[in-house]
Amino acid sequence: MLTYSLAHWMAFLSTAILLNLSPGPDMAFILGQTARHGRRGGIAAMFGVWSGAALHVAMAALGLSAVLATSALAFSLVKWIGAAYLVWLGLQILLRRGTGEASGVAVPSTPRPGAIFRQGMLVSALNPKVAVFFLAFLPQFVVPGAGPAALQLALHGGLIILVAALIEPPLVFIGDRLARALSDHRRLGTWLEKALGGLFVTLGVKLALSER
Repeated sequence: MLTYSLAHWMAFLSTAILLNLSPGPDMAFILGQTARHGRRGGIAAMFGVWSGAALHVAMAALGLSAVLATSALAFSLVKWIGAAYLVWLGLQILLRRGTGEASGVAVPSTPRPGAIFRQGMLVSALNPKVAVFFLAFLPQFVVPGAGPAALQLALHGGLIILVAALIEPPLVFIGDRLARALSDHRRLGTWLEKALGGLFVTLGVKLALSER
């Protein structure tokens, strides 16, 4: 039960690594929170995104993701909610007034891990393209006779999240170091924050215009 060949694991893990390295709303959110709130913010964002991904894996294993894949109404509803949420996050950043003393030294923002976690979970969970992706990708690695299909889907989906848990923490620590190194350059920091806000708005618009 749940026995696979070496070739199977090599194909799956290499694909999982490439998937986790590809840019997207999840990665942008994690790195953005790291830049804004430091290591704690990045870690909270990671756990939130992983929780949202786990929800998609559970939906795929239970067959619920098929609803998004086959129903144009359900897909569009989740898509527009997710797009609106990304745009809202971006506008919050763009319209936020900078904080600082008259001396020009920036006051570091205080991370709120709970709020960042919830935002990360919503960024991932409200992206219907992720649900459709898992529904299309995971069945390719279901091997007849290796065990119940739902269990195989859950196993491979969980391993994708595990690969993310190995890849993303180093990126958060590197991003935190870069943010600290640039902390004295207030104008550059402000520009990067506005660029991040613009990125979220762009990702939201891109999601809104996407098709299944």
